[in-house]
Amino acid sequence: MDNWRKSSYSGPGDGNECVEIAITPTHTAVRDSKDPARATLAFRTPAFTTFVQALKQSS
Repeated sequence: MDNWRKSSYSGPGDGNECVEIAITPTHTAVRDSKDPARATLAFRTPAFTTFVQALKQSS
């Protein structure tokens, strides 16, 4: 995947204190911005959307 995005809440400086996501029509991938060459987690997009919505409701 080459369409990685960082949150606008990524922290000061170069913003390397967060996760990055990449979205395809069927999956959402997540990786650590501090070490992008390491493991990537991939979720089906509907499951990831549900997860993010639950996080928003709990905060």
